[in-house]
Amino acid sequence: MIDYVSGTLVDKTPESALVDVNGLGYRVYVPTSTYKRLPDTDEEVTLHTYHYLREDDESLYGFATKAERTVFETMTGVSRVGPKLALSALSSMRPSELRDHVMEGDKSRLTQISGVGTKTADRLIVELRDRLADLDVLDDTSPLSGGTDARADARADALEALTELGLSKADAERSIRQVLRDNAGIQSADELVRRALKADQE
Repeated sequence: MIDYVSGTLVDKTPESALVDVNGLGYRVYVPTSTYKRLPDTDEEVTLHTYHYLREDDESLYGFATKAERTVFETMTGVSRVGPKLALSALSSMRPSELRDHVMEGDKSRLTQISGVGTKTADRLIVELRDRLADLDVLDDTSPLSGGTDARADARADALEALTELGLSKADAERSIRQVLRDNAGIQSADELVRRALKADQE
């Protein structure tokens, strides 16, 4: 499996990115959310990738975050949901929004994804609800780079701290999501814990 591609961005379109890795060009298909975060051409970029391999198709899909890739992989595990539909979903909404709509059984919102009808929305809700419940799907809109995601680290540390303080994982996740919706720039685990505890008490 090709776990990631890191190199020079040669070309980009809303559908794909061409990355030069030591003279080898990788055409990577990306969702709109990742495209918006790509740097200018001739700059360095790192994409988390999923290598899709079938008898009649071999494609490489790239994502800004591991969470996006995990959601993509999880969606393609649903019956009759292929990579194009999963990519369409991530182009239509952020990973956290997709998870929340699935968890809430919001069929009307899911059917707004291109290619998703009522029956497919039902399958997504039934088959993804448990799988998406524990996923770390922190949204990030900062430009892509090869470095670590400070907010993702802060979120993971805050989740661990909140569960140690006695909150259930589900309650901790819900409080963290609420805080991050209102304060997207938080990168400190301590501040995230403090605000999440306050949100949980309200």
